Amino acid sequence: MKAVVFHRPGHVEVNDVEDPRIEDPQDVILRVTATAICGSDLHIYNGFFPQAKDMVLGHEFMGVVEETGSAVTAIAKGDRVVVPFPIACGACFFCGRGLPGHCENSNPEKYGPEGGLLDQKGGGLFGYTDLYGGYRGGQAEYVRVPYANFGPRKVPEGFKDEEVLFLTDIFPTGYTGIDWAGVKGGETVAVFGCGPVGLMAQKVAWLRGAKRVIGVDIQDYRLATARRTANSETINANDIDPVEAIRAMTEGRGADVCVDAVGLEADRSLKDKLANIWHAEVGSFKALRTAISAVRRGGYVSVLGVYGVPYDNFPLGQIFDKGVFIGFGQAPVHKHIDELISLLEQRKIQLNDIISHRLPLTKAPHAYEIFSEKKDNCVKVVLTPGA
Repeated sequence: MKAVVFHRPGHVEVNDVEDPRIEDPQDVILRVTATAICGSDLHIYNGFFPQAKDMVLGHEFMGVVEETGSAVTAIAKGDRVVVPFPIACGACFFCGRGLPGHCENSNPEKYGPEGGLLDQKGGGLFGYTDLYGGYRGGQAEYVRVPYANFGPRKVPEGFKDEEVLFLTDIFPTGYTGIDWAGVKGGETVAVFGCGPVGLMAQKVAWLRGAKRVIGVDIQDYRLATARRTANSETINANDIDPVEAIRAMTEGRGADVCVDAVGLEADRSLKDKLANIWHAEVGSFKALRTAISAVRRGGYVSVLGVYGVPYDNFPLGQIFDKGVFIGFGQAPVHKHIDELISLLEQRKIQLNDIISHRLPLTKAPHAYEIFSEKKDNCVKVVLTPGA
């Protein structure tokens, strides 16, 4: 089969690889009909997360069940399903508490309580390095899906692939950031990063009754997408200080909720890059630091952007003095996905209006390049196997 294979930082290819097969009675084999490139895939592509061996990438995918293991009862051959990006057993301590990203059984070689840099990681993830189980991803014609009685969800009738594809990751992730903050109505929500996750967080903020939603970015085309798809007010952080701007919009207090949808791949100055070398750091926590400044006292910061290493000069004193609450982590997709499907069925939200590029799987190297380098006004790419 054809699959998108990571070979080394900055280099992916579409290669012929061995077809997946049933390895456990709870597995299914899925024929992928749509898959997408996520900002988290760029962490591998750009070398921020180490991966020594070749790997099939991709954790945002959906398709049709082609084969089922003998213990699979929740779905059947021919069902059209979306697949949450965390791989979770559904039976362990953490799965039972709505925390599938911490599944104790899906990452047996690298799992542990510490959350270290190179070991004792969380549960398995599709196509996301050997640190998270070494599972092949879904940017391929076929993919093996473990624990199929717990993860995949049948797609409601009447929806095209691209209308539901983002149930796999970016919609639940954006929802999680707003849910963690307990948005109930009347809040000012500022979202740092107008990429796919940030756009979803902005859409969900309105659904939860926010009074004002502000999108912050440094790319004009992404800010334009935020205005068009999420009806947000926008701030270009290259033009004005976003912290001062947000305070000016909120009677000097700051936003009730700030969402970091950027993570470690924030735009970095030469000074930042030199500091990375000096402190043995990877990337930057500039977006998080800005969100902590921009949130009001007693406010909430949701961190949806990925961070993988410690950082020097983390502003603990500022957090303490302001009484800021912070939530970090992978989105518990399994916890929210059924509610989110219901929102789609009620037509309360649209997901596919953020798609900027629709390409065949064979064009994946080009897609990675334009997404990573922010070329051609690329916001979100959907890839179609066999097209």
